[in-house]
Amino acid sequence: MALHFKCCPSELDTEQVLDYPHDVKNKHKTPSESFFKHTVYGLRSLYKLLGIVDKHISLPQIERSKKLPVVLSQEAIKRFLSTPKLLKHRLIIGLLYGCGLRRFELLNIDIQDIDLYRKMLHIRQGKDRKDRYVPLGVLLCKGLKIYLGVEQPKRWLFYRKDGQGNLLPYSESGVQWVIKTTRKLSSINKAITTHSLRHSYATHLLEQGLDIVSLKELLGHAAIETTMIYLHVSQLGKEKAFSPLDRIYGIDTLS
Repeated sequence: MALHFKCCPSELDTEQVLDYPHDVKNKHKTPSESFFKHTVYGLRSLYKLLGIVDKHISLPQIERSKKLPVVLSQEAIKRFLSTPKLLKHRLIIGLLYGCGLRRFELLNIDIQDIDLYRKMLHIRQGKDRKDRYVPLGVLLCKGLKIYLGVEQPKRWLFYRKDGQGNLLPYSESGVQWVIKTTRKLSSINKAITTHSLRHSYATHLLEQGLDIVSLKELLGHAAIETTMIYLHVSQLGKEKAFSPLDRIYGIDTLS
């Protein structure tokens, strides 16, 4: 922006400030709108730092993505979970789905956060620095009990060692490798990520009867509007959604 106008952005008038981001959004040929977003976020930070309120207010709003999340069926989840040979990898996938964890929340699990007696997991400092509890359930507790007995982690549930032998939290790239490798071996033709498992967790809970307010708390969402997106992908109601094409040909939609 400074190169375009040949001056500091703080010296531009409101019309120039508005024109440039819109020009970037409409004409800049990139595979996403990230360039536009970074321009707006950068300007907001600059004007906040300089105390220029009027220009900050006049900046365009960043539209939130309206894409629906990728959700796996319950059968696909069972298939995905049974694919890895190592218990550690099955637990990584199991906790991401079974507790609806974000990737960084998984990596931050301390062994003291696991309550096998109450079958609960304490998630500390999640998004927006909020703590919350989520149920672990019977199956995850069984797997964790075996894993803790064999691995005997000292602090983090999942860990790695650096070149000097020091213990560090398991890496994000390590989790991504587990998901990518498992997807390939399972032959599931969906773009599965750690967040796909979280989306599936939320959707399946709604389909199994959990109310939207309780789901909001389990996911650690700040606003109910964020949680409500799962109402669009959940198959709720007395009867499962179906294609009318099947009905006119007398095909059993429940099979």
